[in-house]
Amino acid sequence: MSLGREVNDGGDRGKHGWLRLTRRGWEEALSDAVRGSDGGFGCWNLVHNNEVFPEPDGDGERGIEMIDPKSLVMKKRLGAYLTWEELGVSVSSSNEKDACKTILSGASGYAKPGEIVAIMGPSGCGKSTLLDSLAGRLASNVRNTGQVLINGRKLRLTYGTMAYMTQEQVLTWTLTVKETVYYSAELQLPKSMPRSQKWERADRTIREMGLQDSMNTRIGGWGIKGLSGGQKRRLSICLELLTHPKLLLLDEPTSGLDSAASYYVMNQIVKLTRQYGMTVLAAIHQPSSHVFGLFNNLYLLSLGKTVYFGPTFAANQFFAVNGFPCPDVQSPADHFLITINTDFDEDHISGDLAVEKVIDVLSESYKSSEIYKDVKSEIAAICEQEGGLIEKTGSLKASFITQCLVLVQRSFKNMYRDIGYYWLRLGIYIALGFAVGTVFYDLGSGFGSLNARISMLMFVSSFLTILAIGGFPSFVEEMKVFQWERLNGHYGVGSFVISHAISSTPYLFLISLIPGVIAYSLAGLQKQYEQFVYFALVLFASMLLVECLMMIVATIVPNLLMGIISGAGIQGLMILSAGFFRLPDDLAKIFWKYPMYYVSFHRYALQGLYKNEFQGLKFPEYLGGPPTIDSDMILKSLLQVEMGYSKWIDLGILFGMVLVYRVILFCIIKTTEKVKPIIRAFLLNSTR
Repeated sequence: MSLGREVNDGGDRGKHGWLRLTRRGWEEALSDAVRGSDGGFGCWNLVHNNEVFPEPDGDGERGIEMIDPKSLVMKKRLGAYLTWEELGVSVSSSNEKDACKTILSGASGYAKPGEIVAIMGPSGCGKSTLLDSLAGRLASNVRNTGQVLINGRKLRLTYGTMAYMTQEQVLTWTLTVKETVYYSAELQLPKSMPRSQKWERADRTIREMGLQDSMNTRIGGWGIKGLSGGQKRRLSICLELLTHPKLLLLDEPTSGLDSAASYYVMNQIVKLTRQYGMTVLAAIHQPSSHVFGLFNNLYLLSLGKTVYFGPTFAANQFFAVNGFPCPDVQSPADHFLITINTDFDEDHISGDLAVEKVIDVLSESYKSSEIYKDVKSEIAAICEQEGGLIEKTGSLKASFITQCLVLVQRSFKNMYRDIGYYWLRLGIYIALGFAVGTVFYDLGSGFGSLNARISMLMFVSSFLTILAIGGFPSFVEEMKVFQWERLNGHYGVGSFVISHAISSTPYLFLISLIPGVIAYSLAGLQKQYEQFVYFALVLFASMLLVECLMMIVATIVPNLLMGIISGAGIQGLMILSAGFFRLPDDLAKIFWKYPMYYVSFHRYALQGLYKNEFQGLKFPEYLGGPPTIDSDMILKSLLQVEMGYSKWIDLGILFGMVLVYRVILFCIIKTTEKVKPIIRAFLLNSTR
């Protein structure tokens, strides 16, 4: 309806300068809108101020707000209008060779800025699959058809323009609620925003989700009590609402919450959706009546088929017309789910009629209804009127330096609080340092100490460093957090690689220094200060390399057991080709000498320790041998060490390999963003 002229009688100016009409003014305006001041139709659009029904004004009268159509056009250009047509998703079935199981078929719908679409249906009906399709996060072994458009364009959303809260809780369990939200605000909010404003928004978001009493409570995990499941869910929602994204996808946002908490959380999301013009789709399992009434549109799925999509208030009439009226004392949401649930056929309300038949009847009735025609018309209208591009420019992101600093602080705190990350390893390494020192205690300078020195250096350079794989579970958890935050555009790969290297370095240096001092002093190796410093630096470089190697493995193979086995296997191959078990000249040319001998960092660590220990030493004669055995004879003839360069070159190569490994980690993360779904599909097929 429209107004042919501005109405002054019976009205007053509301907020934002819009005209708010009382009942008398509304009746007069409505009359003018129908006939027009000149017998025609006017040019003003009337929009209810809560988009559902007029709210009472201060005098108890029902009012309405008027918005210039130009402002609506501008709103569309600025928002994200999401449409999807004839979406189909299928996956290869393990029962038959070429058969495919259909998860989703013929799904069509739309979502507008300022509105919430509720996706409902029984477990396994395709709710999460629909969200994954809209977010572009389907696995590679899944076949999908149809099209998804943003503002009438086929776009791939840039990082940061969409927030997607999945069912899985991906949180750093050692942090408190306050720290988690604060760090996320530092990473997500614009670099032009002062830190005080970022923290103020973080505090406000925490209060909106009802977590103010748990701000200093750690999230908890690994046997440590922390937040409840519902509180973790609300915390995940907090992280997504910080930036007020253009498009917000929520998978089971009320899971683990009681009815009151569910209502307050969803009501707050509704307010923010209208305030900031967000486009929200939420997969809801079983909402209460109060929560159900908050949604603008309802999308019902069962067996992958669309049972209904349209206004929430019209769903009751749709079911009633098709022979499934909702009882007066029952919640509409409960009635819909009970009607289309396929898990319990025996006690179904349809009686003798099979549930699959009920779903087919409702689905076919929906496709022949006026509601479906209106949906198709609305999709066509949205696609015709193209809106603006949805992008997140660099000015909206934290700077690279800020990202690195925040991630270093967060990672350092996580490593400090997680006992299994480094502290447990430090304790084990100290115990092993005493073990190595007592086994090789006071080697002396006789000829009999020669083999003992070689054995000790071999153990330190190889088997002592391989124990760093014990931190792999913590690597996997950190990679999960990174991958989730990376998908939502919180920061880049470079920031993560650099920050992890910086935050882990002090702990690895401590792990190298303390056990090194214990083992070196008890064994009685060369007493010069330079020799000990070199010994500790080689051990430190080896720790850095093993750490980065396991991070690479965690990127490619996120499975805990497979990752540990893979990391240990890779290091086992490097140790075998290092030149101890078989001298370099005795290694097979193919594979073991070229390339394994030259790419194994254990080779450079072992030869550097050999040079550090034996250069300058002379051993007394032994029966049938030369008067003395000098270092050149030991290193060249006995150990076949390359003497064309000094031990410091070996150390430099080790630290150079640390840099190369970090670059490899960066490249693999960037690559696996595209090929990881293919690997996952291969692993899935291999386990069948």
